[in-house]
Amino acid sequence: MTRTLIKNLAALPDGPVTVAGWVDTVRDQKKVQFVILRDESGAVQLVNLRAGAEGIASRSRDANADGSAIHRIPEAITEAISGLAHGTMVRVTGELKHDERVKLGGIEVKIASLEVVSEALPETPIADDSSLDKRLDWRFLDLRRPEANLIFRVQTTFEHALRTWWVENDFVEIHTPKLMASASESRAELFELEYFEGTAYLAQSPQFFKQMAQPAGFGRVFEIAPAFRADPSFTSRHATEFTSIDAEMSWIDSHEDVMAMHEQLVTTAVAAVADKHGAEIQAAFGVDVTVPRLPFPRIPLAEAHEIVKARGYQVPRTDGDLDPEGERQLSAHVREHFGHDFVFVTDYASGIRPFYHMRHEGDQGLTNSYDLLYNGTEIATGAQREHRVDVLIEQAREKGLEPEELEFYLDFFRYGVPPHGGFGMGLARALMLMLGLGSIRETTYLFRGPTRLLP
Repeated sequence: MTRTLIKNLAALPDGPVTVAGWVDTVRDQKKVQFVILRDESGAVQLVNLRAGAEGIASRSRDANADGSAIHRIPEAITEAISGLAHGTMVRVTGELKHDERVKLGGIEVKIASLEVVSEALPETPIADDSSLDKRLDWRFLDLRRPEANLIFRVQTTFEHALRTWWVENDFVEIHTPKLMASASESRAELFELEYFEGTAYLAQSPQFFKQMAQPAGFGRVFEIAPAFRADPSFTSRHATEFTSIDAEMSWIDSHEDVMAMHEQLVTTAVAAVADKHGAEIQAAFGVDVTVPRLPFPRIPLAEAHEIVKARGYQVPRTDGDLDPEGERQLSAHVREHFGHDFVFVTDYASGIRPFYHMRHEGDQGLTNSYDLLYNGTEIATGAQREHRVDVLIEQAREKGLEPEELEFYLDFFRYGVPPHGGFGMGLARALMLMLGLGSIRETTYLFRGPTRLLP
C-alpha cells in the first residue's frame, strides 16, 4: 500500500492506510499501547490493543529483503512497540478511524502491521531543555522538532514568493561565482585560500557580478546564494557563511527606485508566508505575521540619530552608523508613530559605505543608499551604484583599494553602463525576525560561525 503523509489522513475516509515516520512517544499501558508517530508533515496517534506474549518466538515476524522485521500478529506487535525507542523509524499499516475524542487531529490508526525500518539508540543526546549549542551539535535530531520543520517550510514559501515576484517583473536569475580573484568590498572580512599557483577569495557578496549584468544588457537580475564573511562576531545575527538575497536593476533615477522595488518584493513574500503559515506560526511561536503597508517609512540617518537621542539613548559608535540598540530604539519609534515593522534608514555617510555607492550630487559626504530594518534589526543594504568609471577609481583609492587590482571590475564601466542599483538581504535574519526567534542559528539549516564547522 502506498504511504500516506500524515497531513493528508484527515481528508481520507475510514479504512486501510500506510504511514511511515519516526517514533515520538510511546505510552505502554496495561490494556492498550499508544504511539505518536511523526513524519515531515505532522503527527498521528497509533493504537494497539495489548495481547499475550506467548508464541512470539515462532510466529512473530516476516522479513524484508534488507532483514528488517515486519510484525503482523498481535503478540509480535505488542512486543515490538514495547521496545521502540524515540526516533526509531517505522512503517505501519492499519485502519484509519475518525474519532473526535482523539486530541491529536481527531484521527487515529489501529495498527495491523508494524515494520521497524531503522532502530534508534535508546538514549538520545539532546532533550527539550538542551542548550542551543548542544542542539546544533546534533542538528539532524534537533531539526525533527515541529517548530524547526516549520521554519524551513516558511523559508521555502518566502523564497518561492520572492522568485515569483521577480520573474513576473522580468528579472533574470543568475548564479555568480563564489571564488574571486580580488575583494568585492574590503579585505577586512575576506576568507583567503590557495588556488593552484595563486590566491583566491570567497565572495562576500555577488556585488561585482550582479553589476556586470547591467552593461551586459540583462536589465534586472536576482540571486539567492551563499556568501562568506571572515567576521569573528559571535552575535545572534552574524555568521561566516550565510544565504544572501540579491537584486540589481538598470535605468534607475535614484535609490528611491531600488527601495520601491525592495518594499514591493518583501511585502509580497511576507504576505505569502502569512497566508500559508500564519496560523501555524502563531501556534508554534506566538507570533502574528503582519503584512506591511506600502510604502515603508523612510528616515535619513541623521534624523534617526536625533530620534534615538530623544528616546534617551546615545549611539556610542564613532563612525556615525547605528548600533543594535539604536536600531531597536528607532524601530520602536517607527512602530509607535507609523504602526510599521519596517523602516528604510537613508542617506548614509560615504565614510561608512563601500566605494561603489553613488554620492549625493550636492553633498559628497552622503550616499544614495539605505539600510532596511525589520522588527528592530537591519536585514538589508541597498544603494544606487556609481557608474562613472573615473569617479569609481577615485572613490576606490579613498577606501585604500588599488584600482589595478580592480581592473576586471572597472572594465565593466568602460564600454557603456546604465545607471543602476540594487540590494543585498540576509535570508536567515529576515526569517529570525519574522518568527520572533533569538538567533539566526535557529533559521539556518547548518550554521557556520568562527568556532563551528560541524556538522
